[in-house]
Amino acid sequence: MESSINKISAQIAGLDPVEALALLADLFPGKIVFSTSFGWEDQVISHMIFANKLPIKVFTLETGRLFPETYYTWGRTLERYGENIHAYYPNTEAVERMVSTKGPSSFYESVENRKECCSIRKVEPLNRALAGNDVWVTGIRAEQSANRQGMSDLEWDEIHRLIKFHPIYNWTLDEVKAYIKQYNIPYNPLHDKGFPSIGCAPCTRAVAEGEDFRAGRWWWEDQSKKECGLHEVSTEQK
Repeated sequence: MESSINKISAQIAGLDPVEALALLADLFPGKIVFSTSFGWEDQVISHMIFANKLPIKVFTLETGRLFPETYYTWGRTLERYGENIHAYYPNTEAVERMVSTKGPSSFYESVENRKECCSIRKVEPLNRALAGNDVWVTGIRAEQSANRQGMSDLEWDEIHRLIKFHPIYNWTLDEVKAYIKQYNIPYNPLHDKGFPSIGCAPCTRAVAEGEDFRAGRWWWEDQSKKECGLHEVSTEQK
């Protein structure tokens, strides 16, 4: 697989994100998907896909605990582009069992409980969304967290057994904002209220000036661990 990744990396080298996405869509027809959570970066990539009519399926994880502003952004995106965004929900029985036995806010009580909630509401639906695909496009950028600086824009995801592509991996936040302004892309109004990274409402807060990009995610936990399991790497990749 390493040789295949290197070959594809050579093909997309020098291409802009739209050109690279188009090439991957040609190389893997009907087998490439993009996951959006309607944050700044994801809105940029959704625009690239929708505005250029790229044959890439766009999906989101509807955890049931999103901010009203996120639903607002979702609606505005549908109005702007008129394209489908496929929603993947958590398994009803799993949510009912967790909430019935531990209550609606068990994730505050321990790391194990929080990971259980993320697994039910995010990881399992993600696995269904990715099943049968060869390429997963994400909005990851290197400067978002220390955990993400060791990645590359094109890599092999051993856990999901597919290629991951981060088309704006090397972009700065200023570049993201400039692109949004240039194309008048709808974005989550929480970004203007100190939320650089937006997840589920109970698990996300605004950050103060100078705080880490993801300091507002699961702020009651160890500040060095800011992932929910969606972008974990296997032992071979560490």
